[in-house]
Amino acid sequence: MTVPHLGVHAKLELMDANPRQALQRLVARLPEPIVPAALRAVTELAIQRDPFLANVLAAPEENEELTDWARRAVQEGDADIDAGRVHSTEEIKREFGL
Repeated sequence: MTVPHLGVHAKLELMDANPRQALQRLVARLPEPIVPAALRAVTELAIQRDPFLANVLAAPEENEELTDWARRAVQEGDADIDAGRVHSTEEIKREFGL
């Protein structure tokens, strides 16, 4: 598969853009069959720069059942939300002096 060459106007548009915008424009122009390969390449670059992202992507999928304790805690939290027993971010920040 060949990727079509960019015309003069497209080249000038990319040269004037900041690198992030230029990358977005190039990705938008990719033929659909090579999008998965581009995604793998960009993901690999992101992983190299972000150890947290690397760990998240490498982690096994969570498929364990919740314990009874965890299930009750979620239900209690949902009940608190339904009953309006919530605090805004601003309230929490004031309470802890943030």
